[in-house]
Amino acid sequence: MPRGTILLTNAWAIHRDPHLWEDPTSFKPERFEKEGESQKIMSFGLGRRACPGSGLAHRLINLTLGSLIQCLEWERIGEKVDMSEQKGGTMPKAKPLEAMCRARASVGKIFHEGG
Repeated sequence: MPRGTILLTNAWAIHRDPHLWEDPTSFKPERFEKEGESQKIMSFGLGRRACPGSGLAHRLINLTLGSLIQCLEWERIGEKVDMSEQKGGTMPKAKPLEAMCRARASVGKIFHEGG
């Protein structure tokens, strides 16, 4: 793909592809109960059936991650971080990350002053 290219993903077409789905225009939530079917969908969905909390989730993940970085000191346990992935809509890690954390000294002062 050339540099500067703008890529638009047509999620509507992906979710209605007759090569992937049996009767793609019908609403059938039970189809995702089959093994491997959940890998064909997009996280949070789109359109009228989209998750109503996706906007909140996208905002809170940044706040949560920022708070974890700001308030805690992190230390890796064991070997280097393995970045390989498993299959799934959220790209789970093949090997879970093991880390140790402890509150930064400045965080303890904030809680004692506020009490």
